[in-house]
Amino acid sequence: MSTEMGRLVDGYLEYLELVKGRSTNTVRAYGSDLRAAFEGVETLEGFTLDHCRNVLDWAVENGDAKSTLARIASSLRGFGGWLVHTGTLTVNPTAGLQTPKVSRTLPRVLREDQVSDMLEQSRSRAGAGNDGATPGYGTRSDTDGEPSPKDIRDWAMLELLYATGIRVSELAGADITDLGGTGDPGARSLRVVGKGSKTRVVPFGPTVENALRRWLAVRPRMLPTRDARVAGGVGEGAQPALFLGMRGGRIDVRQVRTAVHRATGGAGVPEIAPHGLRHSAATAVLDGGADLRVVQQLLGHTSMNTTQIYTHVGTDRLQAVYRRAHPRSGSQD
Repeated sequence: MSTEMGRLVDGYLEYLELVKGRSTNTVRAYGSDLRAAFEGVETLEGFTLDHCRNVLDWAVENGDAKSTLARIASSLRGFGGWLVHTGTLTVNPTAGLQTPKVSRTLPRVLREDQVSDMLEQSRSRAGAGNDGATPGYGTRSDTDGEPSPKDIRDWAMLELLYATGIRVSELAGADITDLGGTGDPGARSLRVVGKGSKTRVVPFGPTVENALRRWLAVRPRMLPTRDARVAGGVGEGAQPALFLGMRGGRIDVRQVRTAVHRATGGAGVPEIAPHGLRHSAATAVLDGGADLRVVQQLLGHTSMNTTQIYTHVGTDRLQAVYRRAHPRSGSQD
């Protein structure tokens, strides 16, 4: 969270404690909610209704209880109201924010062209060409206008999330050796551990392979010690995580969510959470003609009922299949 947002949150918490007389536990809980909500938000311009809805989407995806969702919504609405009260804002952007119902509803989804726009912009920030190649490694720096390791990491994460439909927790928990079982992106598969500690292997294509190769080439530059960087981050005691956070440890799921939020918002497409990108991947596979059983295995669902609720078939494809398959569809007219 930026200094500006941190200062405002601290001011609101002080107001809750000293003026409103809220308990220490309540103030602590609201502070935790707001700091998590504004991770990656640099200025008040990022405090929008869409962003706050995404925050609640993330909480639903995380399996938070109804009481927790209600508290998060309350903290965001209260913070917006306080900003208006102090004259910092003229309108509370969260006035219409509602606590989401915990039900098995479809998350927001991006069309294939919108995902393409988002990934293309991310690829451009990573300095990669149309084939994913990024020339000049070894002479790059983060201060000469060249892409940073973070830019390349974010591109690789986005490509992997959309290509495989894995959960954000599965991506964050993946190790380098989970690539093909040996750490080689050329195997074009990733072993992930899903809910219930169930392991599955998901495939990916050449675009993801190229993105991962570029990321692994610069990954040592994000490790915390010079020795680890020189060693390339391999060997006994080395950090095994496939994706690293800014401090060189295993990336946190909130950092992944921030990367998805920034990428979609920056590309001018509807902002979604990683769960929405997972749903977008499932929808693309279904629209491409895959059987629902295949999608079930790809997503790691134990029950087909979950897959049927989680995915949907586009109207165009539904009509096309109906015209081909139903004898009374009028296709022969």
